[in-house]
Amino acid sequence: MDQPTVGILHPGNMGAAVAACAATNAASVLWCEAGRSTASAARAAQFGLTSVGTLRELLDRSDIVISLCPPAAAEDLARDVAGHRFAGVYVEANAIAPERARRIAALLEPDATVVDGGVVGSPPVGGKTPTLYLSGPAVATERIEALFAGTAVQTAVLGTEIGKASALKLAYASFQKTSRVLVALAIGMAREHGVDQELIEVASKRTESYLSEPQYVAKTAARAWRWGPELEEAADALAAASLPPEMLRAAASTLARWHEVKDDSELTLTDALDRLAHP
Repeated sequence: MDQPTVGILHPGNMGAAVAACAATNAASVLWCEAGRSTASAARAAQFGLTSVGTLRELLDRSDIVISLCPPAAAEDLARDVAGHRFAGVYVEANAIAPERARRIAALLEPDATVVDGGVVGSPPVGGKTPTLYLSGPAVATERIEALFAGTAVQTAVLGTEIGKASALKLAYASFQKTSRVLVALAIGMAREHGVDQELIEVASKRTESYLSEPQYVAKTAARAWRWGPELEEAADALAAASLPPEMLRAAASTLARWHEVKDDSELTLTDALDRLAHP
């Protein structure tokens, strides 16, 4: 089917913008107005989506359905879709754990063909070009690639195993989003002592992401015996500044798993990760 009809569940900031990109290669893009807010209706109108009155109508008319909703609602939404025995391609594109993605696939199959998806990046507006990572049956992922061909949504297929796209999304989010919270804590602590601008100046001398330096994990493990207590001290400083210390205490607890490899210069990345998983 060259120009499929696409249904979007539900048109939030990301969902509406992704749906608008899908419209480039679709016959039409539908959204269900039942139970949705005026803000959702406004976004759908802004991006030129076609309103339908019920979920059943959306599913009956759609060849491809894309689920982009708050993660907590992903399974309930999939269960509703499964209740209508949707028989097209269901793209589970929410930020959920791989195990949940597999449970959702089990809910919808064999009626539907499920593709696991994960969006990395900002909504595709104003020149932004997020990547929709996909994993699932090859015929279905090829249809999703064709749907977004030539649009601001780039696609990348990770294989046929449900859960791979979700794993990549959450692995990246675990660093990206937690690092933003750490920034808030670090600047908050520094501001309490009047050195926040100096902290920003120190940080500006290094622009690379630690996430791109996995080889440093082994060095981190070897130094964990020193870094753990240092983070406990930092947590105490956060608490004294009326800032939440739990994140740094959790990091110190993680470092404690490497206590037995103190100053081990021969430690490899594989060894360090194995010890982290199996202390």
